[in-house]
Amino acid sequence: MCVCIYIYNIFGFHKKKGGLRGEIDDMLNIVPSLLCLFSFIAGNGGVCGNEKTDGAATTTGFVGRNGTHFVVRGERMYLNGFNAYWMMNAAADTASRTTVTAALRQASAVGMNVARTWGFHEGGYEPLQISPGSYNEHVFQGLDFVVYEAGKYNIKLIISLANNYDDFGGRSKYVEWASLEDPDEFYTDPLVMQFYKSHVKTMLTRKNTITGVMYKDDPTIFAWELINEPRCNDPSGSTLQEMAAYVKSIDSNHLLEVGLEGFYGKSRPERMIYNPNTGITGSDFLSNNLIPDIDFATIHIYPDSWLPQQTDQIGFVDKWVRAHIHDCDTLLKKPLVIAEFGKSSMASGFSLDKRNMFFRRIYRMIYESARAGSSGAGGIFWQLSTRGTGKLGDGYEVFLEEGSSTARVIADQSTKLSSLMFRTTLNSL
Repeated sequence: MCVCIYIYNIFGFHKKKGGLRGEIDDMLNIVPSLLCLFSFIAGNGGVCGNEKTDGAATTTGFVGRNGTHFVVRGERMYLNGFNAYWMMNAAADTASRTTVTAALRQASAVGMNVARTWGFHEGGYEPLQISPGSYNEHVFQGLDFVVYEAGKYNIKLIISLANNYDDFGGRSKYVEWASLEDPDEFYTDPLVMQFYKSHVKTMLTRKNTITGVMYKDDPTIFAWELINEPRCNDPSGSTLQEMAAYVKSIDSNHLLEVGLEGFYGKSRPERMIYNPNTGITGSDFLSNNLIPDIDFATIHIYPDSWLPQQTDQIGFVDKWVRAHIHDCDTLLKKPLVIAEFGKSSMASGFSLDKRNMFFRRIYRMIYESARAGSSGAGGIFWQLSTRGTGKLGDGYEVFLEEGSSTARVIADQSTKLSSLMFRTTLNSL
């Protein structure tokens, strides 16, 4: 039985009402269940409130790419998901694993099918990688649990392999390990690159202590991400190309993306007018995503922090998204995922209604692109929290608690994307 059937009951969406309005609401509440059931019958691994299954999601298959679309078992797949960087470290403490389970269960119940999370933590308190090639086994077992538990809820994972920033170690820790000083040497120094490659190999060939399946052979993993939000002053892109080729030399099963925010660079200077800040350097959306081993493109959207003084933030958001969809359609010919977006409660004038309107706007552009057969393939908001994790300190936390208005917005998007997949499945029959 599909979990979609329970969505509205779990989150308090389905309330018995009297009269004609109540009957209409009851009929509308059936629609997500029917769409999900049709998707299940068709064997589609896409957006729906997924049935919980035992073990890794070995029956769903690896996700591939056909031009500007994601495919699984030959059918198109659209993404509706969440960021939760904290899951590995939370699961490292066995007493906190219920927090991870709660997040995945709540996400599945509103139809989300992908999560983006960290597969790194260098040095510091409770690290994954203590020093080059030396790992904290119980933290690694936390990631094992995340992969296992995501598989139970048919939620795919995008796992980032490194961080451009100092949080959780990042590139500066790699540089420190090599007795260097400039964080940019992460992208150029041969010893640092060897440290990075060693971590990549360790991650991809890790045998899950719960499932016994190597990560590179586990279809629960949707894709690998080279590094979160890289800023690499390398006009040729040779460093990212080397990183990408190395990942693919070990793992040809999974998709790969860079981790870009979407800033345009000097390869197409006329596109730099779309950047929120023309002084941003070290990233080139077009040339970086033209690397052959990169399977899909990503952008991030944070108008609150990028343009705090600009009154027309919505105008920027619309142009930002549409420019990148256009480039993915015409130049890159690869899918586009909005891999981070959010509205901060710390921003002036914040309200839940404003956040919900922002989410709806992003979701609508994704849906319209997908409906048109274009490259917009999904969105992953920043970030999901639970009562167990509490507030994570950046103001972007989303709680999918009972009666949450944002949960309704997310569930609506899942339903719309499911209807598209059902339509494409029927057309292919």
